[in-house]
Amino acid sequence: MQSSNNSYYRQLRLMAGVMAIILLSVHFYYQCYSAFQQWQLTYPLIDRLVINLYRSPLMQHSAFIKLLALASLILTLIGPSSSARSLPRKKQIIYTLTGLLLYLGSSALLYLTTPPSILATAYILVTGTGLSSLYYVARSIASQIAVYLSKQIFNQYNESFPQQESPIQAPYSFQFQAEYRFRNQTRSSFISIVNPRRGLLVIGTAGSGKTRCVIRPAIRQSLQQAMPLFLFDLKYDELTRLAYYLLQKNKHRFPVEPTFYSFNFDDLSRSHRCNLLYPTRLEDLTDAAECARAILYGLNRQWVSLQGNFFVESAVNFFTANIWFLKEYQGGRYCTLPHLIELLQTELPKLLSILRSYPKTETLVNSFADAFEHGSMEQLQGQIDSPRIPLAALASPKLYYLLSGNDFTLDINNPSAPKIITIGSNPKKQLVYSPIISLFVAQLLKEVNQKGGLPCEVICDEFASLTANGMDTALATARSNNVGLILGIQDLSQLRKEYGDRHADALFNLPANLISGQGFGESARFVSERFGKILQQKQSVNTGKKDSSTTDSQQLESAVPPSRVASLSSGEFVGFMADTPDHPIEFKAFHGKFKLADADLEAEQNDQDPIPIVAPVSPSDLDANFLRIRQESRQLVDDRLTEMLRTPHLARLIVTKHRTAGRQRPPKP
Repeated sequence: MQSSNNSYYRQLRLMAGVMAIILLSVHFYYQCYSAFQQWQLTYPLIDRLVINLYRSPLMQHSAFIKLLALASLILTLIGPSSSARSLPRKKQIIYTLTGLLLYLGSSALLYLTTPPSILATAYILVTGTGLSSLYYVARSIASQIAVYLSKQIFNQYNESFPQQESPIQAPYSFQFQAEYRFRNQTRSSFISIVNPRRGLLVIGTAGSGKTRCVIRPAIRQSLQQAMPLFLFDLKYDELTRLAYYLLQKNKHRFPVEPTFYSFNFDDLSRSHRCNLLYPTRLEDLTDAAECARAILYGLNRQWVSLQGNFFVESAVNFFTANIWFLKEYQGGRYCTLPHLIELLQTELPKLLSILRSYPKTETLVNSFADAFEHGSMEQLQGQIDSPRIPLAALASPKLYYLLSGNDFTLDINNPSAPKIITIGSNPKKQLVYSPIISLFVAQLLKEVNQKGGLPCEVICDEFASLTANGMDTALATARSNNVGLILGIQDLSQLRKEYGDRHADALFNLPANLISGQGFGESARFVSERFGKILQQKQSVNTGKKDSSTTDSQQLESAVPPSRVASLSSGEFVGFMADTPDHPIEFKAFHGKFKLADADLEAEQNDQDPIPIVAPVSPSDLDANFLRIRQESRQLVDDRLTEMLRTPHLARLIVTKHRTAGRQRPPKP
């Protein structure tokens, strides 16, 4: 683009220069014809051409021809030049007046009675001197204008680049209309996320407009394209109401009408219930281990970066054993998260005893039982209590009510029963709810990332507020199962704080599509490096005491430097689009301001209905459910211990006491 512009300017300057030379040559030939005859420089063909040209009334005036030649010469200053010299204003005035006097006043020499050759020589020299003076001034002024126009503190002119100006339609794609600046022109553009299955990362600080400009349109377009949807709504119920409203408008588009489910922790009457440890979904110990990791990493996010650590893996094994025990006992009748919380509060000897009663769980807890029997209580207590104590904070009637029911399953892309599921949170209680939400998202990713499902979208706004175990795997593999993942974060440092450096870098780099609003620090540098460099026009100005000179050059510079990312306005985004072999995108990078129909958004906001009530819930209902679960958990421990005592091969596994470590002291006489 830059080279074609330079070539165009060179051709224009060449044509203007040739035109100026031809006009002046014709003028000198006509006015000084006698001198050209003496010099034997006349030709009949040129004579006829000049005579025919001068038959025009305008051409008979020498001043008009001179001004036309001067204008043609000034046209040679269009476009970038290699160097220029700037004159002080006084000298510009002097050079201009002198040039006009010599250039236009030289016609008076033609009325002198001197030999033709001398007269012609004087006329040509004076006219040429005046023209050179005027051209010198014009070039100086053009240089100053170029320098003035290029004085952009943030280099916006050079950092602009061509962008995709027409939408690229593809199945299940997202379209965002925007406008951008290119070479001081405002143009329309389209950001076409033709393949959201390759992941979309949305970055932007608070107030940058990522939810309004990206997340909300993505929800709208997902439902317009009849895609099942999972939505994490941190600031419940803003996005949940939007999803419910849009579903009512678009449910006729689905081949099978989807069901709407809302799960939140505050308004229980408008929340469905879900058993996140449903036994039929725990096919083997690895499923139980994934659930254990999701819960533990949600309880203590630093453990995400400590995988393989002795205490972390010990806690994971202990949790896995408890989950699998509940799955095995009476066919999973008590396999719920509330029962797990209560079971973990059981006295250690009883708990270890019943966990050893099944072969698979016995393998996981034998080391704990041996440590208990050999009196290694300090280390053992640390291994078990480190996760057990924070988990006790989840023991509340509200959470027990929500997690002990089974109103819906998490397979949102089930062709026979598609679903729209939203989970709401509360920023004030984020640390308390995080383990549950983490388990929720981990279980959902496992359910949807399978063959045979409908194309669906998983949208997690404020993704860094939860610990989604397995999200990096989903980003790498979900494309083949038609699962689109949209993650919204505020900053890379926020992600690293919650997930650790290596895990955060993977989550940051795996999505192929990127939309970034205002960002600072590492986020701004990451976005800038992803854009790379473009060829930019640079201009250096050297100013001396008497004059100054300007030099133009071309250099490779960042297309979007970190300072540009840090100064983006609300609703202004930069980023990259990933294409497919069937839908190639010529210009993948973009930088523009998203265009939204404010009237439609306001109408959409006003027309939203409240989330429908699922079932009225009273405090007495919550308390009764809470006491029932606590009683059932205690009863199942007693029942299992009684059963073990009656079974000889299980009775020997009961832990009754521990031996004192080291040599025992002899009894006193």
